[in-house]
Amino acid sequence: MKHRIPLLLSSLALLCADPVLAGDGRLIATGGATSVEGAAGGGLIPWAVISGYSEQGQWSSTVFGTHVDLPDYNLDVTGMSASYGNRVEFSYARQRFDLGTLAKKLSLPENSLSQDIFGVKVRLFGDLIYDQLPQVSAGLEYKHQRDFLIPSLVGARRDHDVEGYITASRLFMGAAFGYNLVVNGGVRYSRANEMGVLGFGGDRRDTRSVLKEGSVAVLFNPRWALGVEYREKPDNLSFAGESDWADMFLGYFPNKHVAFVLAYARLGEIATLDNQNGTYLSVQGSF
Repeated sequence: MKHRIPLLLSSLALLCADPVLAGDGRLIATGGATSVEGAAGGGLIPWAVISGYSEQGQWSSTVFGTHVDLPDYNLDVTGMSASYGNRVEFSYARQRFDLGTLAKKLSLPENSLSQDIFGVKVRLFGDLIYDQLPQVSAGLEYKHQRDFLIPSLVGARRDHDVEGYITASRLFMGAAFGYNLVVNGGVRYSRANEMGVLGFGGDRRDTRSVLKEGSVAVLFNPRWALGVEYREKPDNLSFAGESDWADMFLGYFPNKHVAFVLAYARLGEIATLDNQNGTYLSVQGSF
C-alpha cells in the first residue's frame, strides 16, 4: 500500500489535461476535497457539499489518495465516490494505519490495522451559495475494522458499526476582508475509537456520543483556500486517552479535474503515544 499511494497521487496529477465529464455549471472547488473517511469535505471532516461537479440529471465521480505522516505512525487512505444531481453521494475508503513505533516497542502481533468505510450523504435542503439557507446534508457511514485482534485486546467491543452525521456549509461572499469565506459545522453520532481503526466502543464507554466538528476556510481566489478544522473525539478505552483533532490546511484547485490538500495535523495522543502531529497530503481526481 505504501508504494501504491505515491503512484496514485502521481497518476491523478495527469488528469489536469483530461476533459472533465461532469457538468460545467458548478463553481470550481464547490465539490470540496475528500476527507480521510471518503466523504467530500476537508481533510478531517465531511462538509455538506456533494463530491464532484454533477448538476441535476448528471453523474460524477472522484478517486483520491491520502497520506498522513506522524512521528510514530502513518495513515494511508485510498477510495472513490459517485454522486448524482448534486443531491446524493456514495463513497468508499480503505484505511491502512501503520503502527510503526508502537508495533516495535510492544512486539505486537500485527504492524498495521485497516478498515473499510462505506458512506452515503444526502443534501437535505439549502445551497452552498445561492439559497437563503446554508446547504445542509446528512450522512451515514458503515465501518468494518479488518484486523480486530489488537483492538479487542485493548478493550474495543466490536469490529464494525454504523455512525451518522449532519453538517451545514455556507459560502459568504467577500466576508473575510473582501475574500470569500466558507464556514462548516456539524455533529456526529459515533462510538468509533480513532475513527474505527481501534474498533468501536470500549471498556470505559460502549454507547455512541454526540461529537462536534467544524471548519473555516478563506478562499483567496477560486483556486486557493486556507483554513482550519476541528474534530471532537470520544474517549471509550481506558488503556489510552483519545485526543480531539485539528489541522491547518492549504487547498489548491487548479481546475475541476484535480484538487490538492496539504495540511499540518495536530492529532495529539494516539494509542498511548503523545504528540502525534505531522503532515497530511491528499490528491483527488474528478470525472
